[in-house]
Amino acid sequence: MATVNDTEFSDIYIIPDGSAFIWGQKTPSGLVPTHPDDYEEFYQALIDTYDGENPSYLVKYKGLNYRVERTVTLDGQQFCARKMPHKIPNINKLGIDERLLNYLKSLSGASGLILLAGTTGSGKTTTLSSLLKEYLERDGGYAFTLEDPVEMPLDGTYLTPNGEFGICKQMTPPGGSWEAGLRSMLRSKPRYVYLGEIRQPEIASEALRAAISGHLVLSTIHASTVSDAVQSIVKYAAASGISEEMAYDLTGNGILAVLHQTLIGVPKKPKIEYVFANPDTSAGDQVRGIIKSGKLNLATTIETQRIRLTRGIPLFD
Repeated sequence: MATVNDTEFSDIYIIPDGSAFIWGQKTPSGLVPTHPDDYEEFYQALIDTYDGENPSYLVKYKGLNYRVERTVTLDGQQFCARKMPHKIPNINKLGIDERLLNYLKSLSGASGLILLAGTTGSGKTTTLSSLLKEYLERDGGYAFTLEDPVEMPLDGTYLTPNGEFGICKQMTPPGGSWEAGLRSMLRSKPRYVYLGEIRQPEIASEALRAAISGHLVLSTIHASTVSDAVQSIVKYAAASGISEEMAYDLTGNGILAVLHQTLIGVPKKPKIEYVFANPDTSAGDQVRGIIKSGKLNLATTIETQRIRLTRGIPLFD
């Protein structure tokens, strides 16, 4: 019996007439029809779980989580359901460049905002969830996530090599308020803060303030390049009621890393462009200075850091 859970796919697309399609795996984008034995039951679960308000929601189906996006076309409702894994993938097996991965791992004791940009379906959630899992298994500590909907199964306890523990708790925005949710999280004094996505002005400014106040904050944002990601969070922060100058300054102080991820090849693997600020905030730093100036000419710095990391040269003297 071929079930929906057993069928190999990342996303299943269901059009208004009820037909379903998944990636055919022969080309980067081509789709093929699919109809597992329990498809009608799964399809009905997508319909029944929708609350009539939020088009993005979580469906728990026979032990697996699916992140669902419901849209309405001229012909009726359609769905895109993303299958979430039973467990968080090991970050060492995602195909990330080894030197970049090792540097990201080294940031577990730092504070600041690690911002991962990309388009929908570029693997941002998987990469950041795997990184947070790595931190919890490596150094322990308390982590809180704020997501809508909750996606990866991060909730639980993690045993570190020295016998201590990491704890992660997941929540959705109370009453739909990301700002209230983040403020509530911070009162619990977490070491790590994971935000599903920065998409509101208040959440951008609060995330940056949390990053400045000693937390390691991980989040995603929709953007096409590293520079666009920085510009986007500045615009969000400025829209929260602070001046643009203050937004650039807040971003420069709060940023620890900005990465942009795409998936390439068959099978798909992440390709990541990046720029890092010095974890030692008391030291002079070119990236923070560029961001604070408001002139986001980061191309030269991005290339310089890529060369240094590739050659095994420390990013910061």
